[in-house]
Amino acid sequence: MSQELSRIDGQAGARRHFRYFDYLMAAFVAILLLSNLIGAAKLATLWGYTFGAGILFFPVSYVLGDVLTEVYGYANARRCVWTGFAAMLFMAFMSTVVVALPPAEGWNGQVAYESVFGNTWRIVAASVTAFWAGEFVNSFVMAKMKLLTGGRHLWSRTIGSTLFGQAVDSLIFYPVAFWGIWSQQQVLTVMVTNWALKVLWEALLTPVTYAVVGYLKAREGVDVFDTGTDFSPFAKADAV
Repeated sequence: MSQELSRIDGQAGARRHFRYFDYLMAAFVAILLLSNLIGAAKLATLWGYTFGAGILFFPVSYVLGDVLTEVYGYANARRCVWTGFAAMLFMAFMSTVVVALPPAEGWNGQVAYESVFGNTWRIVAASVTAFWAGEFVNSFVMAKMKLLTGGRHLWSRTIGSTLFGQAVDSLIFYPVAFWGIWSQQQVLTVMVTNWALKVLWEALLTPVTYAVVGYLKAREGVDVFDTGTDFSPFAKADAV
């Protein structure tokens, strides 16, 4: 990047007002909700490979998670994770209430509605827990690797954090949601396949990540390093 950036630590970044942070957080939450609502429970097969349909779009939330951590620091990424967590809980609550409402006489869409929006408690619990754990692992690894590499080799951080974050996500989601519903072979196959595909997606999207990170850092004029950051998921959030 040709523009000189001001290096600031994570605590200063958490207290700073950024121009584009709110837009990134809104995109992060929107993609998270849509990928879980539309694609989480569908098995698809292409070219002989079986995978969960949500794999096509859910990894974009991890790319945005990487961008948020790299550009705005762990503390701000933590705010986004908690915001997404709360949004997923509300989505689950709203779906439960709406599906449970008695259908009007003459309306014949209840069965289809339940099929689309009536996720079981297992899928809801698996989605929320896997997202929370996986995203925090992803952001933690991303931030720590930035310190270790001195801000160099962004590709190593994006791919490395995804290796760990998506592993935690998949190890929680598929067994909790589908063990005993799908065959054990299906659970293991989809779990491993989706993890590998998510990492591959991250690698393929590396040029996009570089472009977005470079653009945002130049616009914001800072480069946040998480020196002295409290990495607990439950640490008190600083106001942005």
